[in-house]
Amino acid sequence: MGEQPIFSTRAHVFQIDPNTKKNWVPTSKHAVTVSYFFDCTRSVYRIISLDGSKAIINSTITPNMTFTKTSQKFGQWADSRANTVYGLGFSSESQLAKFAEKFAEFKEAARLAKEKSQEKMELSSTPSQESIPGDLLSPLSPDSINGTEPERVTPDTPQHIEARAEPSHKALPPSHSSSSMNKHWEAELEALKGNNAKLTAALLESSANVKQWKQQLGAYQEEAERLHKRVTELECVSGQTTVIKSQKTELNQTIEELEAALKAKEEELERLKEEVESANGFQFKKESLSQKLQDTESRNQALEARLSELEQRLEGQQQEREAFRDSLRSLLELLDGKIFELTELRDTLGKLLESS
Repeated sequence: MGEQPIFSTRAHVFQIDPNTKKNWVPTSKHAVTVSYFFDCTRSVYRIISLDGSKAIINSTITPNMTFTKTSQKFGQWADSRANTVYGLGFSSESQLAKFAEKFAEFKEAARLAKEKSQEKMELSSTPSQESIPGDLLSPLSPDSINGTEPERVTPDTPQHIEARAEPSHKALPPSHSSSSMNKHWEAELEALKGNNAKLTAALLESSANVKQWKQQLGAYQEEAERLHKRVTELECVSGQTTVIKSQKTELNQTIEELEAALKAKEEELERLKEEVESANGFQFKKESLSQKLQDTESRNQALEARLSELEQRLEGQQQEREAFRDSLRSLLELLDGKIFELTELRDTLGKLLESS
């Protein structure tokens, strides 16, 4: 085939979303091999990556391409032929730097190869272009249709009329009048106008045919480009059996690693579910305890209010008891005074009885 891999690495492959032109869409579920290929027969560098038997990258490097590092481990480039933007996610910054260095190197090589091919084409096309007359190189240019070429003179100009009328004027005998000469010029002018109208119509028709031919040629070129891409994909698939086998082994290893990681994740998920359930139980207990605490606080507030009311009543009763004691003391004092008076009265009555 004449196409050999010259550099390979592993990366996650993405393509820009064709609808939004903003989001990245992964084209591989895991890291795949991305290789630079060189076709020595056509002097073409290509970036190719396979996911199984499907070519997820088939990009021909051109001099106007640019590889951009958008982060420490991610880079991208635009492919106008494929009408998309490719993105690669690497596992380390060094792999990204190495891939970008190779991209710049092969881009410069592609530019030099294109310049050499253009020089060869110019050298091969120069003799054939010199042998073609100037009128046949651009028979249907816009200037020729509008009658604005430097070599073309409009039939309505006086210089052309005089140039065409001069031989007839010399051929006329001196006896002819100026009116016959004017008629002759008018006839010549009408004939030139008719010829100009016919030529303009023919040129317009030819221009329309050329546009139609260009459209057909563009359609043929698009079909040829599509077929060429399909052929290159088929060549890539058929010529990379060893690469596919190595990729299959790597894929099997990656699948085993992913299965082990998935199992670990499932165990972690079960553990997290148990923790969530226990946390939910703790949350329920916390809510019930919070409710009990609120009830206790409300009961405590009611008891405090009742205690304050009892304290006020007790204080009032104590005040009433003190007042009652005071009144009892006053009554006892009054009673003691009355008893003393009665005692004195008894003693006086006893003395009176003794004396009588």
